[in-house]
Amino acid sequence: MPVVLWSLRRVAAALVTLLGVSVLIFASVRLMPGDYTDLVLGPLASEEQRAQAVAASGLDAPIVEQYFRWLFGVFTGDLGFSFVSNVSVSEEFAARLPVTATIAVVTIVATLLIGIPLGFLSALRSEGSAGAAGRLVSALGISIPEFLLAGVVVFAVSTLGLGISVGQYAPFAEDPGRFVGSLVLPIAVLSIGCVAVVARNTRDAVMNVLVEPHVQAAVARGEAAGFIVRHHVLRNAAAPILTVVGSLIAVLLGGTVIVEFVFNVPGMGSYLQTALGRRDYAIIQAAVMLAAAVFIITSLLVDLVANALDPRLRLTGRSRR
Repeated sequence: MPVVLWSLRRVAAALVTLLGVSVLIFASVRLMPGDYTDLVLGPLASEEQRAQAVAASGLDAPIVEQYFRWLFGVFTGDLGFSFVSNVSVSEEFAARLPVTATIAVVTIVATLLIGIPLGFLSALRSEGSAGAAGRLVSALGISIPEFLLAGVVVFAVSTLGLGISVGQYAPFAEDPGRFVGSLVLPIAVLSIGCVAVVARNTRDAVMNVLVEPHVQAAVARGEAAGFIVRHHVLRNAAAPILTVVGSLIAVLLGGTVIVEFVFNVPGMGSYLQTALGRRDYAIIQAAVMLAAAVFIITSLLVDLVANALDPRLRLTGRSRR
């Protein structure tokens, strides 16, 4: 029963956080400098034309009414229409979200398959060449910014003629080969930093567990190294590793904005960037709210799973962050 109550409190806290974030998003968008009517109608538009545009977009209503109207639309799946193009935001999200989701999911899978084994190897052989190689890879991956790495990759591909095209995106239904080819470089750029972070944190988590008394006792009893790793190290190191992987999902939401723009991929990131330039409130609010919801829900799930793996976290009322 205490576990259920703790879980319900965490869910309630996540919902309250999500509601508070919605208020901050709505207020921040309204406080952005500039006016979308200047971008849509131009500086020579008359006051009457501006007033008509504002009324057509519903911005003439009281700010509180605008907020609750938008919040009700979010819960009902009606994200409104673009103030600039008058296209349904929900339809645009449905077309672009799978692209960004594909990049994020493949990046996470690649990160897990490479980063965790690399971190384990670096920790278990910390004094050898494998450990040094793992530390070097992690340091380089963490140090190089995504925008710099993406720019270098675009320059190399464009000048060296490696047979890989940039900016040749096509929907999967039209050309599966071009779809996959257009996402290879963005995924590779994002994966480098994510693998480095996971490898570094996996190494630290495993090394912290290896010095625990129960692990030292298992070594003294002469238990096999594989048995010690499976039964003593994996579960105790899983919680901090899981927390890092969950946090990377939120990082990927920001990283996709950069790589989608650099590699000309029509996903959520490039869509949001265009909306910011146009002061298109409906798109900005919906996209940022979606990112916040993914981050909060992911954090909630990570806490629930981490505390299931390590009940000590629940007793202290905190998570390993």
